[in-house]
Amino acid sequence: MALASVASAQAPPRAAGTVKASTADTLTVTNSAGQEITVAVPRAAQVVLVPPGSKTLSDATPTTLSNIAVGDKVLVTGTAGDAADSLHAVRVIVMKSAAIAETHAAEEAAWQRGGGGLVQTVDAANGTIVVMSGARTLTVHVMPTTTFRRYSGDSVKFEDAVASQISDIRPGDQLRVRGTRAADGSSIQADGIVTGSFRNFSGLLSSIDSANGTVTLKDLATKKVVTVKVAANSDLRRIPAEVAARFAARSAGAGPAGGGAAPGGGAAPGGGAARAAGNDLSQMLSRLPTETLGGLKVGDAVMIVATQPPGDAAQPTAVTLLAGVEPILRASPKGDTQLTPWSMGSEPDTGGGAGGGGGAR
Repeated sequence: MALASVASAQAPPRAAGTVKASTADTLTVTNSAGQEITVAVPRAAQVVLVPPGSKTLSDATPTTLSNIAVGDKVLVTGTAGDAADSLHAVRVIVMKSAAIAETHAAEEAAWQRGGGGLVQTVDAANGTIVVMSGARTLTVHVMPTTTFRRYSGDSVKFEDAVASQISDIRPGDQLRVRGTRAADGSSIQADGIVTGSFRNFSGLLSSIDSANGTVTLKDLATKKVVTVKVAANSDLRRIPAEVAARFAARSAGAGPAGGGAAPGGGAAPGGGAARAAGNDLSQMLSRLPTETLGGLKVGDAVMIVATQPPGDAAQPTAVTLLAGVEPILRASPKGDTQLTPWSMGSEPDTGGGAGGGGGAR
């Protein structure tokens, strides 16, 4: 939910972001650009609390400045302060960080329960989509209220996915669905569907162009040299050596053919153990140390999952780039261990500059 949507359009200037510090009568707010704004909050200012997901102030409840903690999201409207980075608050709308985390966890769980896979067929007339989920098929039933979102060519997070429709979905796409499963698990009534066209690459970096924000490698699976764009919001991580060794051992282990799940829940090449290792890697990404484009070096072993714009010549954009994977690539020399692009639960956005979290890569 964008806090901006519950704010009056007639109340600029404003500050939206995450609370960095607070005193008895001030807040320090950091916006998405990293700018710190000092907000003076007089006693006469209105301070209200809204739950994540609110679209209006109808469910807002009064609170106090003392109830605002570091990490909470706020939208402040008021008058300009004495300095360019200051503001006198007339109204402060607050979302508690704990409530945001609970909402995020609930959304993530709902998407995980729903499932997904690689799209096999799309029947727009009858509102059904068949996906391959591991070794089984899942029939997705579209309802009149089903919402559709799709990763566009430059979308690398779930919150960047754009509104779409069933006619945008193609065989070979990856799909995630949230909804109510049938008792036998073979079908699902869809509340929400997210799709995208993704590609996986793995190999050693042969060049890094920091000025243009790209990396080049020879992909293990296709043996082709590919250049991948690394956007400002691409998720770059580095796996510690001991953790990489553990996943390499699992990836190299024997697994039944057809077991496990591929990116997005679909089929992938290689044994079940390799696919399971890839899924586990994807699930733990948010806990791994972050990396930067400047921190990468030629010769680094990487795994990348990227969005693929239309057209074979279009340059893919990294959703996630994981470095430090030398042991994993040695165990899966054909690139069988792959990352999933999905991180479905997105932290509610504060709009106007706070930025969401988690999301959807």
